[in-house]
Amino acid sequence: MRELIMDGLQTTAPESSSGAEQKFHFVANSLARLLETATRELERDREAAKASLVTASSILQAEIGRYSDASDSIRGGLAAWQMFRVRAYIDSNLHRTIHIRDLSVVARRSPAHFSRKFKLAVGESPHAYVVRRRVERARHLMMTSAASLSEIALSVGFSDQAHLSRLFRQAFGQSPGHWRRERGIPAEVTSRTGMDENIGRAISAARS
Repeated sequence: MRELIMDGLQTTAPESSSGAEQKFHFVANSLARLLETATRELERDREAAKASLVTASSILQAEIGRYSDASDSIRGGLAAWQMFRVRAYIDSNLHRTIHIRDLSVVARRSPAHFSRKFKLAVGESPHAYVVRRRVERARHLMMTSAASLSEIALSVGFSDQAHLSRLFRQAFGQSPGHWRRERGIPAEVTSRTGMDENIGRAISAARS
């Protein structure tokens, strides 16, 4: 049954409004049949029910992806597969410098075209998005690890602790150390954090 349905999806790709309506009815009827089969077989044959649900899920995911790509093209942004690859690349490389040209290669677009389309899709520039992801990763590490702020700053790609502290305060309205202490981080960590913050402020003062 799965093969028949998937073959039907391949052969009913719409090129007109009538084709789109035809495919909609085919998908809807296919999903209805699969769900009916799963309901009927749930107690009698769990494997058959599971197979029907897996097929229904595959159809839904394929349709969601197809319509997502189409709507992205209409809005002028990036396609779903491009956004998935770019976000995954960014999250995997926060610890190092991320250039626009790197992201454009991942999305298979020119740097200028990629920057413009990324902002249309996300609502912020690639640089702003990378900075936000670094701050978010730092916040996560502040809660889940005993690393100092200076260690966390470097691990997420900031130049130093002062850089992290400035952007963290802009995002959350308080210093990383204060934010950490409010959430009950162990004393040995917060005392180390306080020392790091003092060092960071001293370094910033010396630079100014």
